[in-house]
Parts: sequence; C-alpha cells; structure tokens
Amino acid sequence: MSKRKAEDHVAYSEAAIRNNLSIVEYCRTSVSAISGCTAGILGLTGLYGALFFVFAVTSFWFMLLFNAGIDSWKKYFISRKSLLLNGVFGHFFTYILCWTFIYGMVHVY
Repeated sequence: MSKRKAEDHVAYSEAAIRNNLSIVEYCRTSVSAISGCTAGILGLTGLYGALFFVFAVTSFWFMLLFNAGIDSWKKYFISRKSLLLNGVFGHFFTYILCWTFIYGMVHVY
C-alpha cells in the first residue's frame, strides 16, 4: 500500500470557482465590447476584424493566466482550455455589435 502525498488531493470550493468564472465572464464581455469599439474606430473590416477579435481574446487569456500566476492558475480555475473557449461565440456577437455600431458612426459618411 503506497502512501499518497497531501499534494495529490486537490479540493475546490465550488462557490469560489463560480465567483472566479463570473468575474472572468464579465471581464471577457468588457474586452469584447472594447475591442469591438477599437476595431470599429480603426476601420478594420472582414478578416482583419475577425483576426483582431482572436488577438483580443488570446491576449486577455494570457493576461489572465499571467495575473493568476504562471504555475498557480490551478488554485483559481479548473482548466485553462475552458478559460479560453467558454462563451467565445457569445462574446463574438458582442464584439460584432460594438464593431459595426462604432464603424458605422465613424466611417460611414
């Protein structure tokens, strides 16, 4: 019978994980709206605008992981992949809404 280290057992607080994910969701919505406005002001269209969204989402993900700690992100979140991919399509619609609204205000004569 082998002895297990205390490090092998990880306990998560469901309330803390939910709170962390709701804060990330709020921040991701804000990043989508701000990056959509930025893309609209810059006049990005088509593929460049979509790539700007991918850049914004990926940058936010890296900043979030860096802020949580390169190796200690596991204390706050269960999966890095879920931090990147949860709600991407919903936030893409927020991005498009802000993008087209601001583009129409700035660039349409």
